[in-house]
Amino acid sequence: MPKQRAVLGLRIGPGRISMLLVSLGLFALFTLIFTLPSAIPTGPSLSKTIADSKATIPKYKDKISSSILNPFRSAAHKPPEQKNSEYGGSSWYSDWNWRNPFSSSVTLDENRSLLPPLKERAPIYAYYDTTIERDAATKEAESALLLTWRRAWWAQGFKPVILSVAEATNNPLYHELQGMEVEPTFKKDMMRWLAWENMGGGLLSHHLLLPMAARQDPLLSFLRRAEYPALTRWEGLDDSLFAGTLTEITTAISQALRNPQKKSAKDLISAVSSDTFQVDPSRESLAFYGAKNVAKSYPKVSDEQTADHARGLKSLNLLINSHLHNTWQHLFSDGIAVLKPMPTHTNVMIEPALELATRLASCSDSPVPASCPPNLPKCVPCVSSHPLKVSTPARYRNKTAVYTIGTVPHPYTLRTLEELRETIDVAFIRRDTKRDNWLYVVFQELLGTGISGSARVLRFKEAVAGEFATSHSLWLTGEKETLPHDLDWWFGFALPPNGTDDGKSETPVPGPERRPKPKHDPADGPIPDDYQLTREPGLLKRAREVEKSKEAKDVRIREAIEAWNLADTEAWRFAKAFLARSRVQREQWEEEESKFADGAGRDTTDGGRRSSWARWSDGGDEDDD
Repeated sequence: MPKQRAVLGLRIGPGRISMLLVSLGLFALFTLIFTLPSAIPTGPSLSKTIADSKATIPKYKDKISSSILNPFRSAAHKPPEQKNSEYGGSSWYSDWNWRNPFSSSVTLDENRSLLPPLKERAPIYAYYDTTIERDAATKEAESALLLTWRRAWWAQGFKPVILSVAEATNNPLYHELQGMEVEPTFKKDMMRWLAWENMGGGLLSHHLLLPMAARQDPLLSFLRRAEYPALTRWEGLDDSLFAGTLTEITTAISQALRNPQKKSAKDLISAVSSDTFQVDPSRESLAFYGAKNVAKSYPKVSDEQTADHARGLKSLNLLINSHLHNTWQHLFSDGIAVLKPMPTHTNVMIEPALELATRLASCSDSPVPASCPPNLPKCVPCVSSHPLKVSTPARYRNKTAVYTIGTVPHPYTLRTLEELRETIDVAFIRRDTKRDNWLYVVFQELLGTGISGSARVLRFKEAVAGEFATSHSLWLTGEKETLPHDLDWWFGFALPPNGTDDGKSETPVPGPERRPKPKHDPADGPIPDDYQLTREPGLLKRAREVEKSKEAKDVRIREAIEAWNLADTEAWRFAKAFLARSRVQREQWEEEESKFADGAGRDTTDGGRRSSWARWSDGGDEDDD
């Protein structure tokens, strides 16, 4: 007699047990098929019903609740808003976990981008004596030089700070110095050392010392780390750059002030022992425009300073700016790539990027045309007749000697231009458009065709915010009609004007008819005809209106196309937020510095007054977003 098994107190034969197990397996399979997809959140989830369509739009809730896959998971609140994390319609959250395909999986907010944390900038100080009487023309010329110094070091990742008598008088040794019988040059040099010691050490620079090298240069990378093992100066740079800690600076100052031979000393270096400083070999990454170097390499500028000091300083400032620009061009000798992934119908959209590329490829005004900086006497000078090459590739290529300018469009803008349609509905989005087509085309060469949108958006974020990428590319948005006005701070030098020539420049910027034409590779796509070109401006204008519109129908279609193109939308928001945050950081720094240079403070001991902050800035920024 076959053995019978008991299940829940009931005796069941072997055949029935097999049938029971099969039934349980089928039940479990159907349960997984019908419940698993709805239980897994995949970025912003589809929730709204769109009129005229059965499609639903993904949207995150304020918090993620527990699911059947993890019933013990508690609800998660949104991360708290950080200080200064909104600007020009963008908002962001800085976190080390920024390498995430979709920001909303961390921020729990569809409109909040996840950005990498800002790195602490190493301070670099320059001393400017505000007690010296200067005429208005000289003050203006020196202000321009200070601005050039600040802008160049800021673009290299430093925090430039200008010190004055106010910092020196705050040092306890100031009154002791004033009572000494020493050479005027010694007292002047000691004033900047006292001001530097008051700030706690770091880097002390002359305002005519400029960084002229790649951001990854070993010396600049070392200086940015702000870890200085000894009081250091550099061979060939005279007294234009020092690095050290507070303890070492205090020791050097005390040694100089206690030196019995200080009456004949001209500066601190000559008043201390030879082992006080560690002298490193000269480097090609720094250019010093001191009087000796200018007289030796640029006699024309030196003669101008002798004849008319203010005019000579203006010429020197033009010379420095042209050398900063020429150094940048040398780093990207293979040219500038203005991305144009959809070449037929995005000509008007990338016009600001092309304008920027043209200005970068041109030569800056200079009193000594075709000259080289003092640290690179054998450079390849900029020549107006042979500007840097500008191309419009369809795909992103990660090349060291090529600078990339990308224009990231909102998915609605891209679809409007690509299809030449004035109106778009949900049915058209679902049936006739490809998902995340912009990222697909841009990274097709690097990533191939079998990569998901999540992987492509991660690669895009690296291209925008990676350590190497920030100095090798700039990503704009397609809805901006003009270039951001503060790009001089991004590149570290004043850009040449946009195709204008007032007749005073010895190296004039080419006008529109003489600008270098972008090189278009036929493999990147066809060139549009006149009819298509005439339609683009109106369509782009309409797309820009929809992107900013708050009307219900526009919001509805915008949310629909964003839901259909999650990766492209993430890329657009990320690029916009990254550029906005860089401006917020700089404006916040300038606001903090203005408290110490707004003319409100007065040195009662010397009777000097601090200069207005307007002399050291670019006149303030307007919100062009």
